[in-house]
Amino acid sequence: MLALLSKQPGGPETLVLESVADPSPKPGEILLAIKACGVNYPDALIIEDRYQFKPERPFAPGSEVSGIVEAVGEGVSFLKAGDRVIGSCGWGGMAEKLALSADRCIPMPDAMPFDEAAAFVMTYGTSYHALKDRAQLKAGETLLVLGAAGGVGLAAVELGKAMGARVIAAVSSDEKAALAKKHGADETLVYASGPFDKDGLKALAEQFKAVCGPNGADVIYDPVGGDYSEASLRAIAWEGRFLVVGFPAGIPKLPLNLPLLKSCQIVGVFWGAFARRDPKANAANLRELLDLYAGGTIKPVISERVPLARAGEAIAALSARKALGKIVVTMDGADAS
Repeated sequence: MLALLSKQPGGPETLVLESVADPSPKPGEILLAIKACGVNYPDALIIEDRYQFKPERPFAPGSEVSGIVEAVGEGVSFLKAGDRVIGSCGWGGMAEKLALSADRCIPMPDAMPFDEAAAFVMTYGTSYHALKDRAQLKAGETLLVLGAAGGVGLAAVELGKAMGARVIAAVSSDEKAALAKKHGADETLVYASGPFDKDGLKALAEQFKAVCGPNGADVIYDPVGGDYSEASLRAIAWEGRFLVVGFPAGIPKLPLNLPLLKSCQIVGVFWGAFARRDPKANAANLRELLDLYAGGTIKPVISERVPLARAGEAIAALSARKALGKIVVTMDGADAS
């Protein structure tokens, strides 16, 4: 089989496409013939040894996949060869086959294509856990989403709207604003690219305050970080909840007088750890998300599909924050079968 391997720490240009031996499923595992793999920001971090997990090399990046079960290991009874599944793997997804623990797989809905299945669990799982479990977002509240045209950001826009919130989408271009608006944002804000000097940071904060209104944002969803975090925090409501999701613009240093003045909470969101620590709650969330998908309320936006040989380019585009929605790697051109 072919796999895109990280053999040394570095950027996407260090990845190497090689032919390797097919894996065999151990007890409790399945052998998955991968049809599609979603591209996510942690893929860029993990190949540079900057992620929470550092797998032994060589390894393939790629944390969420969809495909067809090719074989099952001893003790696996709820899946069989031929089943279509979505798998959460952490890494290993940018390959033609993967041996994966069966309990990290869920059946694909019959009507869901492979590309959408591979773009579904991480983005919607993260955003739903953030808004439902960590922020306890309520109908009628104001939700400010930073990076609202990216994978998790766009998912947060859709889910916030489904939960009855007033959704404000903050993005870096008019094209991204139009996409967020199309997917449910009530209002949009186009901000400049950082980093910002003192005056620029103040102007950015005033932008956030103006669009959120005098009462501020009850919940701020921040998958961006950098200077945008402090500027948006200055627009938070009394007893608001600031969700820390990711840092592609850098890890911010927030002045702690701001949470004191607004009596607000700064809340960490680590969906992967939540899914491992509370699998029952995560499974319930995923069932609710699949119901929303079946009803047409949410649907992954896939801006580009690339072959395995070009997966490094997709990781680079995501790192540069150029992608709209999700990029998906397809192993054989599969998108709707």
